[in-house]
This record gives sequence, structure tokens and C-alpha cells, in this order.
Amino acid sequence: MFETRRDEPINLSKGAKINLSKETKLEKIMVGLGWGCQKYTGQEDFDLDASVFLVNNRKRTDPDGFIFYNNLQHPSGCVVHQGDDLRGGSGGDDEQIFIDLTLVPDNIERIAVVVTIFKADERHQNFGMVDNAFCRLVNTETDKEEVHFDMSEDFSVETGIVAIEIYRHNGDWKMDAVGRGFNGGLMALCKNYGLEAEYR
Repeated sequence: MFETRRDEPINLSKGAKINLSKETKLEKIMVGLGWGCQKYTGQEDFDLDASVFLVNNRKRTDPDGFIFYNNLQHPSGCVVHQGDDLRGGSGGDDEQIFIDLTLVPDNIERIAVVVTIFKADERHQNFGMVDNAFCRLVNTETDKEEVHFDMSEDFSVETGIVAIEIYRHNGDWKMDAVGRGFNGGLMALCKNYGLEAEYR
């Protein structure tokens, strides 16, 4: 009995789930997020931000479990954000987040990766103006892209998106390609994931 070699990444559509522990053997992951922005005359540049919520077994996110541009690393080292790309639209990954599932504390049950538009209301911007958005998971030990999620769904007035959620289930790590839009930007997502403290 032998394993069939898989050279192409697993392509997921919205709502699809995958068992990372069994189907990809992923433990040390680079989550790459990319997007393009439709520029209109006189409009300010878009600044899209990727953030992470580490949700505990009480369905809450502690302040140190909120990883974003002002808090780039979890104390355990399980999530490390590579920093904010103020422009985006490079064609490749615009922001990258490293996740080591072997370091995730036992009380963390869910890791949500989200994308929001900075000052969206002030700049009159929304995800209806964003295209070619994607999320990909790369095995950092082999540098191989294992999972690709095309998030090019037609959003309209939303200013935040839950891209993916990685969660524990029966001893395995699984991933849900969520692709759900939110109004209210980052504050609405903080509330959704049980983070009571305001972000800075």
C-alpha cells in the first residue's frame, strides 16, 4: 500500500471543511492572505489588516489571544504575525501569519483568521471594492502550499471577513473555509469572538 503523491494544493470553496491532521499532516503553517482593490478617482488607498482570534474553551478570546498589528505574537509562540502591509495588491501574499499547532495551549479550541478594512467607514470603503482575495496554507517544513481558498465571492457593504477557522475536533485539527462577511469591521469581529477589551 502506498500514498498517491499530491502535487497540487487542495482547493476549497466557501463552507468546505478539511481535516488538517489527516489529509495534509499540517502542524507548522504559514497562512498567506492576498487581495486586490479597485481604485476609484480621488479615493484613498486601501489598508486591509489580517488578525487572529485564539478562542478558548469558554468561547472567549483573552486580550493576549488577539493577534493583530499592535500585538504580533501570542505568548506561547503558537501564532506570529509578520506585520501590517499598508498597501496590498502585490499579487502574492499581502500579509502572512505563522501558526504552530504543536505550541497551541490546551485551552485554545479555535483559531480564527479574519481580514478587515482599516478606517473603512471614514474612507467609505467596503469589501465590494476588493477582488481576487484568497487564503492559502503552506507547510513551512516543506514550503509546499497544501490548501487554497478563493474568497472572491461578491461582498457588498461588509467591512470585515472571517476567512478561515482552524479548530480542534476529536483530537484532530480541522479547518473551515468560512468566508463570512461582517458589518462593523474589527470591533464587530472582536464582539463575535468574545473579546471584551477594545483594540488599540
